[in-house]
Amino acid sequence: MRRRWIGLIALLVAEAMNLLDATIVQVAAPVIHADLGGRASDIPWFSAAYTLPFAALLITGGRLGDVFGRRRMFRIGVTGFVTASTACALATQSGVLIGARVVQGVAAALIIPQTIGLIRSSFDGPELPKALGTIGPVMGLAGISGPLLGGFTTEVSSWRAVFLVNVPLGLAVLAIAHLLPESKSPQRPALDLTGTALLTAGTALVIYPILQSRNWYLLPAGVALLGLCLLQQRHSRGRLIELSLFAHRGFGPALVTSTLFFAVMSGLTFVVVLHEQLTLHHGVMRSSLALLPWSAATGITAWVAGQWLIARFGSRLMYVGLGVLLIGIVTANYLLLPGLAIGGAGVGLFTTAFFTEALHRVQPHETGSAAGLLNALQQFGGTLGVAGLGTVFLHHPATSDRAFWIAAGVIAATVVTAHLMRSPSSRQREHAAPAPAPTAP
Repeated sequence: MRRRWIGLIALLVAEAMNLLDATIVQVAAPVIHADLGGRASDIPWFSAAYTLPFAALLITGGRLGDVFGRRRMFRIGVTGFVTASTACALATQSGVLIGARVVQGVAAALIIPQTIGLIRSSFDGPELPKALGTIGPVMGLAGISGPLLGGFTTEVSSWRAVFLVNVPLGLAVLAIAHLLPESKSPQRPALDLTGTALLTAGTALVIYPILQSRNWYLLPAGVALLGLCLLQQRHSRGRLIELSLFAHRGFGPALVTSTLFFAVMSGLTFVVVLHEQLTLHHGVMRSSLALLPWSAATGITAWVAGQWLIARFGSRLMYVGLGVLLIGIVTANYLLLPGLAIGGAGVGLFTTAFFTEALHRVQPHETGSAAGLLNALQQFGGTLGVAGLGTVFLHHPATSDRAFWIAAGVIAATVVTAHLMRSPSSRQREHAAPAPAPTAP
């Protein structure tokens, strides 16, 4: 039993490394650019170069674990992540750093999809939900501490230490990963390399012109490749996407909702960091503290929603969360910290209700594909937000107003897509049945 729980620590640390690396680099990005030089458009790439391959290869990473062994892919991914982190810390040019970040993203796409499968193969019975239940708190803590750790590390040492943090953590994970059981899919799935190539190329061609604010002809080419990928999935043996998911009327709108929402969530926090450091000329530690109200409020309201509010209000809570987030965005234009606290509260309310509604109609055999697709679009949306809102700010660095108003417009559109994803049965159930009493935590 002890062996299994120690192995679980390796999985949780690896999950936390992924989230920490995304949030830490956002805080340190302006300092990195000031040291390495290069174009201003390189700043969003420090984040996007990581999240883009992570999003595009997430589903394929899961399939590789099914085929070749989840523990094997997990260890390969962690080894690649540690190596790429070292290369990031040693980079002397922006281009070298961006290239190493791409390798980090590829490695993360091998690590993260293995986590749930390895937990399921390590635990059973009443221990399984306990083990799965450790993921949420660890991710919440990593999300809150990431900006603070990034600010503190950069201010007292160097931005290079931000990447070197991964080295001892990764080596510790590799040292105990042998305690994890090896597991594969009982039926070996086929790999869809054509679909992976189309998905990766399509997403890259969509993001690149937004980040660079030029070569706009690539954008329709990227959209066309993504459309071709969907058509190719109809005839692929080892398809990336379970097409039966789209028989559920609300799943397509759920994917759009995920993309729009997480674009705003990631893009806004990035703009706040840029505004603090480039406009107000605050230090990196102070800019990281500015994100604390957002992260803390998100964690608190997500917990409250999961414990009480979902049972009482169901998917209607999505509207409440989006409304609170919209109020927070508008308030932040005038009072930054209170606005971020309000916005973070909205994020916590929305995300809990959103994932509950998005997955409740999914059949057991579709769960892996649905979760992988939602996670991939979450990362893609985050990349899109950093690219879009970050580029808007960098073109108008004297103020963050324009980026905040664009974010507010996107959230207004998200209200529409969230309404479309709600099933008629959800609406009838919520209107017909009396609200249950809150349960004890």
